[in-house]
Amino acid sequence: MELTLLGTGAPLGLPRPDCPCAVCALSRGPRVRAATALLVDGALLLDLTPGAALAAARSGHSLVAVRQVLLTHPHDGPAVEVPAGLPTAGRVPDGRELTLISGHRVRAVSMDSPGTGYEVTSADGETLLYLPPGGAPAGLPEDHRVPYDMVVADVTGRPDGLARLRATGAVGPATDVVAVHLDHDMPTGAELDRRLAAAGARAVPDGTTLYVGEYHEVPDVPRRTLVTGGARSGKSVEAERRLESFPEVLYVATGGSREGDPEWAERVGLHRERRPASWRTAETCDLVPLLEGEGPALLVDCLSLWLTDAMDRVGAWDDETWAAGGQSALRERTAELVAAVRATRRTVVAVTNEVGSGVVPATAAGRRFRDELGRLNASFADECEQVLLVVAGQALVVRG
Repeated sequence: MELTLLGTGAPLGLPRPDCPCAVCALSRGPRVRAATALLVDGALLLDLTPGAALAAARSGHSLVAVRQVLLTHPHDGPAVEVPAGLPTAGRVPDGRELTLISGHRVRAVSMDSPGTGYEVTSADGETLLYLPPGGAPAGLPEDHRVPYDMVVADVTGRPDGLARLRATGAVGPATDVVAVHLDHDMPTGAELDRRLAAAGARAVPDGTTLYVGEYHEVPDVPRRTLVTGGARSGKSVEAERRLESFPEVLYVATGGSREGDPEWAERVGLHRERRPASWRTAETCDLVPLLEGEGPALLVDCLSLWLTDAMDRVGAWDDETWAAGGQSALRERTAELVAAVRATRRTVVAVTNEVGSGVVPATAAGRRFRDELGRLNASFADECEQVLLVVAGQALVVRG
């Protein structure tokens, strides 16, 4: 099944008309994206957008053989001019199946928002799922026995939709996930590619022709990632973003709760509000059993608070205790943690604080914490496939 993406952008396109934002300013040349529309084997057009005939011509295709035009979402604004010879555009009721003269079977998939998704099966059995902007499936079976060959969807706007597809088996390890409906609320260029790769997806320029069912290397999601950065740099948001397309995540909060501290309670509340409802939370510093066990992806936030707890347990803040065995006891604890990270089979994203770039702590205990956290960060990073440094909300890839 041949699929040509006549456009890959949001309904208003990218750059948006008269928008002064940085992403729109950078969306020039190959980064320009028309509203998303798909041409399947020259016979089926999914979403009719302005300039569809011209877009097809630029990609070396024609619309003269199109026998069916289907819409996925309500189209606001002035009516789109239908190119001569094209059939009238329509939508298939949810759950209904349509068989085209070309041999394609199209089934309408119900969404959790206004719009319709389409499952397209070719005469040779390749399967494609195309979803509208802002939509996620609401009617897939809980056990989708055979994964789709390709999914074309709003990955950036609805990562939870991709998580839902993975949970049901509709997206498997070999499914080619292509992000469309791309808007100016996401970065462009290499940063967009990096974020999509973390979700096991990719983006392609307008006019690209893909072959459904043909082998394509799926972006490799790093199994262990360390996210470091300064206070309020955006490292926790970056860590959460990396797992938002996973069907299950265990959020490990090492800070716990603090009675009589409303400011800390507010911080914890903000973190909880950002997490998807499907995530579970465990408040613990006992990380080794979690790393050694089986289960969903782990998000550990954060190693600095884990180290604070570990230093509390061995009395490392007191100079005499430190010299009398506290140092060796702490090093044993950190070595045990690092060994568990090395051996773990779970997907892990850990957050830590970058140290040593600011004022030298005024106390021996403060300097001790700084030094030990620096050592822990370096050892933990050695066991990770990817290390990110977050500065002013921007993630810089240090490794991987």
